[in-house]
Amino acid sequence: MKLVLRFVLLLAVVAVAAVYLGYRRDMDRALERISAGSQLAQTACGPIEYASAGEGPPVLIVHGAGGGIDQGMDAAKGLADAGYRVVAMSRFGYLRTPLPTDASPAAQADAHACLLDALGIKRAAIIGASAGAPSAMQFTLRHPERCSALVLLVPAAYVPRPGGAPSLKTPPRTEFLFDTALRSDFLYWAWTRLANRTLVGAILATPPEALEKADADEQARAAQMLEHTLPVSARRQGLVNDARITLSLPRYDLERIRAPALVIAVADDRFGIWDGARYTAEHIPGARFVGYPAGGHVWVGHHKEIMAEIAAFLKAAP
Repeated sequence: MKLVLRFVLLLAVVAVAAVYLGYRRDMDRALERISAGSQLAQTACGPIEYASAGEGPPVLIVHGAGGGIDQGMDAAKGLADAGYRVVAMSRFGYLRTPLPTDASPAAQADAHACLLDALGIKRAAIIGASAGAPSAMQFTLRHPERCSALVLLVPAAYVPRPGGAPSLKTPPRTEFLFDTALRSDFLYWAWTRLANRTLVGAILATPPEALEKADADEQARAAQMLEHTLPVSARRQGLVNDARITLSLPRYDLERIRAPALVIAVADDRFGIWDGARYTAEHIPGARFVGYPAGGHVWVGHHKEIMAEIAAFLKAAP
């Protein structure tokens, strides 16, 4: 019996060691990834982390919740290859960009302009994805002369709802994960290994069955988005700030936006983005709306099509 117990204990120690080594390996990779290409601009709005790629007309990438320069560059590779100078920043509270006292979308929009100043860019197109959309819209309103075109991709945007209900929805288990896994690098890492389907529905706000039916490239892209949320500890302040902002989205003066605008949304997005995206497109003069019936918040099955749509739109913009 003692021999059996010792053997079981040995197996347990080996298992714990294997888990720890796997976690440390993946965390080292994550830290190496977020360091690659990272630069820190000292701007009039404070230090702002950014990365850039490509040559040509400048495009500013404004990431969503859980992002940073790594996720921004992941989404922008196709645009850099298509002949654009892509600049992705880490918004307030993400990675190396500190969270200031005023981290509102308006303050973020001013920081976007400050980053362009530091890089010597007078005018740029701006792409605001998900929780990056409020500051992208504010940028076009507060700095209209700096914005050549506006793209809102699955945007967190205001829509009037009965009884003043929030514009966005919270998928099942999202709040639980926000208060548990998204507080700890190890817990989040463990969830990606043990309950990936739950993360797809709650964090990526995408029906898991849609991803399961997708091709290998799209499944790999979604897996990369989950993987590239590590380290969550370096994104936690930004996540908390985004949660506060998106729970009480105000209506912006959309009718004053003069930049050419493209709004893209997916109907089965579990954050309920569709209604706000449609409302926004209807109230921005001349805006074009592109909608897909399925694909969730990460537009599964439509990535290449959407990137081509954005590239064509930017090419046609003045």
